[in-house]
Amino acid sequence: MLIAPSILSADFGNLAADVKAICEAGCDFVHVDVMDGHFVPNLTIGPVVVTSIAKVATKPLDIHLMVQNNSFFVDLFAPLKPEYISFHIEEEKHPHRLIQKIRSLGIKPAIVLNPHTPAESVEYLLEDLDMVLVMSVNPGFGGQSFIPNVLEKIKRLKRLRDSINPKCLIEIDGGVSDKNIKLLKDVGVDVCVAGSYVFKHDSLKTAIDNLKI
Repeated sequence: MLIAPSILSADFGNLAADVKAICEAGCDFVHVDVMDGHFVPNLTIGPVVVTSIAKVATKPLDIHLMVQNNSFFVDLFAPLKPEYISFHIEEEKHPHRLIQKIRSLGIKPAIVLNPHTPAESVEYLLEDLDMVLVMSVNPGFGGQSFIPNVLEKIKRLKRLRDSINPKCLIEIDGGVSDKNIKLLKDVGVDVCVAGSYVFKHDSLKTAIDNLKI
């Protein structure tokens, strides 16, 4: 299991130190939640702050856009050369065009599915994706409880992924902890985003190790 701690749960007064710490503790990616206050009812960070994060991170950035006007935000963050940029299919009229744009910028494209969005919505995009992120909480805030019915959606997504593009990763975000990590692995998750569980643990390394099953 690959682990991408979400800095949404970090101490923003000591953000550089927290980013360094999760990298040293063995995370695989640094997950960056970008919210614009329109697509979701929260506002987080822009490219100036993420530029500072990128300078201290020794692991690749995984940027999750929760915004309107996705193409505009891709242009803002592409110069930072993250490993992934993911966008919500619910907010994009031309997802294939945006996928092509992200890839042309040398970044791996990913699509995000809200809890209510069916796995089949990405069927005809899977061959062009490097990752699908399944939200297991409603996007916008950290610390929410896991929504159990996404497990069946992940099983369906895995079947589609395995038949169309086996190299495409399945990522999950929301309510991940050591209590459900084995279940997530069993249904086919490859990458776990974990915010509260990691940053509120007494030991970042222990928390990350607990999820690497």
